[in-house]
Amino acid sequence: MGAWALLLGAWALLLPGLPDVAQAQAQACSVRPNVFEVEENTKLSGPLVNVSVPEGQQVTLGPSSTPFAFRIQGTQLFLNVTPDYEENTVLEAHLECRRGDTLVTQQKVLVIVLDVNDNPPKFPFKVRVWSVSEDTEVNTVVIPEMELQAKDLDKNDILFYTLQEVTLGASSLFSLVGVNLPALRLDRPLDFDRHRNMTFQLMARDTREEDAVPSHTATATLVLEVQPADLRPPWFLPCVYSDSHFCLSAQYQGAIPTGHRLPAPLILRPGPIYAVDGDWGINQRIIYSLIRGQDEDDTFVINADSGNLTMTKSVPGPQTFLLLVKGEQEDHARYSVTQVTVEARDASGSPPRFPQSLYRGTVALGSGMGVAVKDAAAPSQPLRVWAQDPEFPDLNSAITYRITNNSNFQMDGEEVLTATQLVQAGVFYAEVEANNTVTSGTAATVLEIEVTELEPTPTGGSHVEDQRFSVTEMAALGGVLGALLLLAVIALAILVHKHYGPLLQCCSGKALEPQGFDNKAFLAKDGEASWAPAPSPRPTRTPAEVPPASPLPTLPAPASPGPALESPTVARDEGGPAGVRSILTKERRPEGGYKAVWFSENIGAEADVVVLNAPTMDADRASDSGSEGSGDESNGAAGVGEGPGSDSTSI
Repeated sequence: MGAWALLLGAWALLLPGLPDVAQAQAQACSVRPNVFEVEENTKLSGPLVNVSVPEGQQVTLGPSSTPFAFRIQGTQLFLNVTPDYEENTVLEAHLECRRGDTLVTQQKVLVIVLDVNDNPPKFPFKVRVWSVSEDTEVNTVVIPEMELQAKDLDKNDILFYTLQEVTLGASSLFSLVGVNLPALRLDRPLDFDRHRNMTFQLMARDTREEDAVPSHTATATLVLEVQPADLRPPWFLPCVYSDSHFCLSAQYQGAIPTGHRLPAPLILRPGPIYAVDGDWGINQRIIYSLIRGQDEDDTFVINADSGNLTMTKSVPGPQTFLLLVKGEQEDHARYSVTQVTVEARDASGSPPRFPQSLYRGTVALGSGMGVAVKDAAAPSQPLRVWAQDPEFPDLNSAITYRITNNSNFQMDGEEVLTATQLVQAGVFYAEVEANNTVTSGTAATVLEIEVTELEPTPTGGSHVEDQRFSVTEMAALGGVLGALLLLAVIALAILVHKHYGPLLQCCSGKALEPQGFDNKAFLAKDGEASWAPAPSPRPTRTPAEVPPASPLPTLPAPASPGPALESPTVARDEGGPAGVRSILTKERRPEGGYKAVWFSENIGAEADVVVLNAPTMDADRASDSGSEGSGDESNGAAGVGEGPGSDSTSI
């Protein structure tokens, strides 16, 4: 130590301006430790470190310290902020020890901020739409990585991406290049007709495992709009699909009569010549033309816009034409060709044929001129009358119609109209003649039109003005009436049970006799259902034509042995079992054994209904002995008994 003292003394002599080194060390500020590690988002409430300050000195923060990060209270250093790794990775505090204005020493304190996964990733968009051409090649990156990449403020985080389909089946067409590379790649060819719009959800996660803690995710929506490309030629309809890129076009057939030039376009099968752009999304206009082949003499021409095929002249003899029709896109990029077969046949002049020999219609009385006659089988539809040429079934446009024998009606094409105001009700008959203007063949059929007394349905807004009650009001009224009806039925049932309960219980064991029904319009001869319409009404007959009235039917014999009834008006009584007793009487007789019609003495405001259960009860209730008589039929209503010993009912 003496050597060190001598050495320091020598330095003091040489450098008289410097303080004594040992004294300076003993009198300088000191900080231990001076390096700290703190996780971001950690808020320290206590002092970071205590500063050792000699007596007579003061410690302050130097200007090189991280602004606003620290403060000194007395001799303690405090962290003044909550560390954020994304803002500052290191916080520095420069401590200056001074004696008065003299700087004695300086100390540095470092706070190293540790990164924590506290920020979720973020995409630069929420929803974004991209357009993809239908003819994009497979394995092409349709959206680059830079447009789909998410950002994470946690600089050390590695993002993991997944692609989820929203549109069903879309994931089979696209995929991501890699789990950490969010570029979108096409895996299969696109088809505009099947997938025009596809939606995906792209998710970014800042941890590899989904259940890691902490873990943050972000999502964005991708919408891909497939733009159609010109991949397919025009298709002649109806066509048969082999796949979404090819459809086998239709071929057409038709027939024409020899020696005649059809004024209208040819009617072909399976339909008119019609083509569409195979790329429906582009839908180019189609232009039609004939590729000259067998038809070198220009017998046919085709309309470039509609595709209708017409004749320029007649064909003298039987011949088959094979025409090639070209359908080309308006931009001349693609075209297709189909074949039309036209067969010229001899027109033998056979007449057209009506599918029905009788047409039934109906129209309201008072209808004016030009009112359509309705079909009797379908009153909401107009009555149509049409014929067909058996040799040329496609020449319907060449057939005209007219009514030959009734001035009340006229033909408008295939529809039947009134030709004048109808002032008389009844059933009218008319003949319709069909004339084939090409083959000159004619045929006729019959119309049966019933003019009913029903007034025509009002048109316009008059029915709205006549409506006094709304639908809601009518429904409420119906509910009230239904409730009242239910109450009335219940009350009637109570009254019947109260007054006639014992009688009804006695009679309840009797089975009803089966009844038969006859509906000749419904039942066929073999008993099966027949849906043939009922015969139409015939005109009212004159008095001379009315047949004489048939006699009243004979009443059936009673079920049990008893007297037979010769006539409902017989009024004799022979008193024996074989005799015939009168069925007309004013007295209720207790004895049975015959069918009787009893007339009440005082038929007036209400009906007198009496159920007689047994002959003994009738005997007790009868006020007089059974005198016989024809009775006055106008004084009462009749009740019919069932036979000997049966119950009888009088009204």
